[in-house]
Amino acid sequence: MNKKLIFFDIDGTLLDHDKQLQTSAKKAIAELKRDGHVVAAATGRAPFTFQPILEELDIDTHVSMNGQYVVFENEAIYKNPLSADVLGELNKFAAAKNHPIIYVNHEDWYSNTEDHPQVIAAINSLKVDQELTYNPEFHQSGEVYQALLFTPEESEPDYWEAFRQQLEFIRWHEHSMDVLPHGGSKAAGIEKLINHLRFSADDVYAFGDGLNDIKMLQSVQNSVAMGNASDEVKESAKFVTKDVQDDGILHGLKMVGLIKS
Repeated sequence: MNKKLIFFDIDGTLLDHDKQLQTSAKKAIAELKRDGHVVAAATGRAPFTFQPILEELDIDTHVSMNGQYVVFENEAIYKNPLSADVLGELNKFAAAKNHPIIYVNHEDWYSNTEDHPQVIAAINSLKVDQELTYNPEFHQSGEVYQALLFTPEESEPDYWEAFRQQLEFIRWHEHSMDVLPHGGSKAAGIEKLINHLRFSADDVYAFGDGLNDIKMLQSVQNSVAMGNASDEVKESAKFVTKDVQDDGILHGLKMVGLIKS
């Protein structure tokens, strides 16, 4: 079999509903690597939030922060930071609505508020050990690849209208949206890695379950939506596998012929 490039989302794909790595998924990925395939994570998370997962899976390649930071064999090959000027405008707009923001790069995350209940609830859902750093001015001087905007769904249209030419917004939690540079997506980051490694479209696969996976699943020829994904996500993929809790990764890899037994 020709060498393949396989992307896996993390939450709801590699990690189950309890943020645990399924044993069957771990064994399946080990088999892919033994067969010489390139395995990569493709996630909205920042690297410091998922490094233990990659170490457990022996993966050194990832597309993180929804495509804004791409690493191959532990070396960054693509970085797409947000504009400090645009972040300043967003900060003022959100402050007028009392909507908190977290600024994220590959090493840490910086909050512009302290002890906000919605921020705490969303961050706790990720089950990450690294605590938030309070630094409301970080966006003015530090590199930011993604922001987390804490706003209710009914306020989303206000942000789209105000920043349509500058930013992308993707909801990842009932309290929060990811904020990306205009045109940014997992699909765009994946394209950077595909071009870097010179893989043909026929040899690229992707697994995902969330709204931020839709463009990735639409752009990758051999795309697999998890059984726990919404109908909108499933409709964007070529294949639909079982729920993550029901050995969805292993089943999906068998569906697409990457694992035989």
